[in-house]
Amino acid sequence: MRIDAHQHFWEYSEENYSWISPAMPQLKRDFLPPDLSPLLAAHSIEGCVAVQARQTEQETDFLLSLAEQHPFIKAVVGWVDLQSADIDQQLAAFTEKPLLKGMRHIVQDEPDERFLLNASFLRGIHALKTYGYTYDLLIYEKHLPVAVTFLEKIGEMPIVLDHIGKPQISASPSKNWKEGIKNIASFPHVHCKISGLVTEANWQKWQDEDFKPYLEWIFDNFGIDRLLFGSDWPVCLLAAPNYTKVVNLVENFMAGCSAEEKARVFGENAGRFYLGL
Repeated sequence: MRIDAHQHFWEYSEENYSWISPAMPQLKRDFLPPDLSPLLAAHSIEGCVAVQARQTEQETDFLLSLAEQHPFIKAVVGWVDLQSADIDQQLAAFTEKPLLKGMRHIVQDEPDERFLLNASFLRGIHALKTYGYTYDLLIYEKHLPVAVTFLEKIGEMPIVLDHIGKPQISASPSKNWKEGIKNIASFPHVHCKISGLVTEANWQKWQDEDFKPYLEWIFDNFGIDRLLFGSDWPVCLLAAPNYTKVVNLVENFMAGCSAEEKARVFGENAGRFYLGL
């Protein structure tokens, strides 16, 4: 099964999605399963993972309702208040929702750069582990050193780094990003999404070649079995003309790989990570 391991849905309102700035007019409309379905079909992608885009439990419920209506949504990565004193009760309330596979917190927007190490947040992460959920780690490059300490504290659980750690795509990767990725990849239970690349580059002027040194480093450090392709649709439309351009970026980079290796990155790894396949 080919799976897009990272995309979003929303019914747009300025109030609910205030992170969509005036510089992002492409995103100021509804993006729902009927919009994505033909794009997946055009690339023989049978399923997707719907990831939260705002930090409310209503968002989690919304994505689960879509997944229950549209079988191609294979998993939901939602949000709960991981710092809440009643986190166990919150997670217990979702036990009858089998399509909910993991959680994410938008750590990149937290003013405290050491947010990941807060005792209340770590308590919530341990609760996720107890209930068998995965965790999507959304951070900027500057957070990578703290993320290493975070991983040391939480022990083994299924973690995936979103958007290759969000480096600022330039002529060559920074020393800090390369070192951070190498350290994070040293934890064998941590995976990495090949997603969100184009929005970290120059939105108007990027070329496939710009991403080559970043992808080479990711493949060298994580290896074929811990990488998941994700489109980051529709956010990718800020910097790509269409869904196809984002798929082709990764497929072209993997042109010299075997069919088996491509199958892992484009679905099998996501199926194992989120669905236990």
